[in-house]
Amino acid sequence: MISKGQPLQDVFELLNIEYTEYVHPPAPDISTARLYWKDIEAAHCKNLFFRNHKGNRHYLVIVEHTNDLVIHDLEKRLQQGKLTFASEERMQRYLGVKPGSVTPFGLVNDLQNHVHLFIDKNLQRIDRISFHPLVNTASWVISHADFERFLAWTGNSWEYLALY
Repeated sequence: MISKGQPLQDVFELLNIEYTEYVHPPAPDISTARLYWKDIEAAHCKNLFFRNHKGNRHYLVIVEHTNDLVIHDLEKRLQQGKLTFASEERMQRYLGVKPGSVTPFGLVNDLQNHVHLFIDKNLQRIDRISFHPLVNTASWVISHADFERFLAWTGNSWEYLALY
């Protein structure tokens, strides 16, 4: 049995999750990442890490990369109060990542299951999905079923939500 805080590769091996790795130059934002994703057949995502106004709740919001989010509209849909982007320190503490590398795979480092995920409902229909593997110099593609199995393993709360 492997617990949180272990290397992502070890967790995937334990869960028997197959992935295809695409190594590329640093891609800290969507416009840069698109340059490297163009030949990868998978849904590519924006991963936005927020905190509530009190700073005691954190949310990872996952949407398909071509969708634009208006934070005020997102606040209304999530009904979690005022949201702001989480600081670099919070990214490191809860996900073990730096800015430009936010990924749901970072939940491997959320030892207290503090972060709640909101996933765009449109992503339920896809077969393959890609995320950075804790650093923005690669993208890992996995099946949607494996993505959900990983999320179940983390113990974090998550839900699909119609964000558009």
